[in-house]
Amino acid sequence: MDPTLTGTTRATTGTRHGIEVSGSDRPRLARHVRLTFCRTRQRQVLLHPETVVVLNGSGADILALCDGRHTVAGIVAELGARYQRVPDDEVRQFLSRLVARRWVELDDG
Repeated sequence: MDPTLTGTTRATTGTRHGIEVSGSDRPRLARHVRLTFCRTRQRQVLLHPETVVVLNGSGADILALCDGRHTVAGIVAELGARYQRVPDDEVRQFLSRLVARRWVELDDG
């Protein structure tokens, strides 16, 4: 998993990027970021001003659930219902990278 998110971030420590994502956080895409399907690439992409991030399947699935309503724990549970194994720590690390890049914002749960 390797896409990135922004939003109203908080400056906490815990990961190498300085952002700790908890299970009660409610991630959402930042206003200047958009998740869309690219017909040319036949994949989901994250659009950011002057940047296109091509997402793998799991990254796209995570970001599709980042709507500000789902908690991180809820996203892990939802993905766990679809797939056999969803490592909680990998989802949190992925979201932490996106928060650090300001592509995903976190609302406290």
